Amino acid sequence: MARAKRRNQQAVTIGDVARQAGVSAMTVSRVMNNEQGVRQGTREKVLRAVKALNYQPNRSARRLAKGADVNIGLIYSNPSDSYLGRFLHGALAAAQRTDNHLIVDICAENTPAAYVASALRLANANIAGAILPPPTSGSEEILSVFEELQIPVATVANATEARSSADINIDDEEAAATMAQHLLDLGHRRIAFIRGHPDQAASMLRERGFRRKMEEAGQDVVAELVVDGHFTYRSGVDAAEQLLQLGNRPTAIFASNDDMAAAAIGVAHRHGLVVPDDLSVVGFDNSPSAISVWPELTTMDQPVSAMAASAFDLVLRTIEEHPDGEDAEPIERIHPCKLIERESSGQCKKAI
Repeated sequence: MARAKRRNQQAVTIGDVARQAGVSAMTVSRVMNNEQGVRQGTREKVLRAVKALNYQPNRSARRLAKGADVNIGLIYSNPSDSYLGRFLHGALAAAQRTDNHLIVDICAENTPAAYVASALRLANANIAGAILPPPTSGSEEILSVFEELQIPVATVANATEARSSADINIDDEEAAATMAQHLLDLGHRRIAFIRGHPDQAASMLRERGFRRKMEEAGQDVVAELVVDGHFTYRSGVDAAEQLLQLGNRPTAIFASNDDMAAAAIGVAHRHGLVVPDDLSVVGFDNSPSAISVWPELTTMDQPVSAMAASAFDLVLRTIEEHPDGEDAEPIERIHPCKLIERESSGQCKKAI
């Protein structure tokens, strides 16, 4: 009996109204905001459901007085556990520092339907705003749901045209070019590159930076030396095996993240190669895996925790400055990267 009583006392959500009326949550939102583009018959069904369920639109803390605590949502769908750990650390620290709350929804599938479902789950949790790390930061489906529901969003590492209140990035292309120059300075010319996940904008930008620097140095980017990866350790193993089985193997491997670079070092050991004497290996991110392998990884330091904290702070600022959900001027913030030289990269000892 006590359990039933608690259930009955729960607030009716926009999803409840949508199910009652047989429409989408976005349609309910349009009706509640008195927007055009909804058929009269549909509008009447929604309004009947609203009345039957005694639905009270809750704008969450977005409409509360400044200083009240709010719920900020986060949708996560990233294959790298180390990235997740650092992102959560930054977001949770920002939530604690500002006396607010972080609600995380893990989206297990990278599909439009799963993205929409995840966004609606958070909307039903009465979030006041959302922060989106890659790859969800580039999801048109998620951004459309939050836009319809007037929920401000801060995206991280979204290289597409900004549709969010705030976008936090690094210069992936320039950072990758810096790493390529590091290997060129060490005398390497036959440099392999392991791509990141094709769904993430950073993958394309890092490859572009690598290619640009190689071309500026007058070096051809050999097709067989650019292989696919997905930002996971397993994909790094497969990519490194492909590269090290070549008749004329590379003298250096630049992996698009540290997990794949760590995998490449393991494969090199298995092939009897000494890193960096026989093969230099470098990564990207400066994640915990960069110092959990031997030799420790040369990498680009991406300040993931600081970027997550920036996203949290900027979406809070949007909530406070635009409490009624009106459009805010987009903000872009670029965080600096830094080359971290460790023992996995060294002078090329092979005659070119």
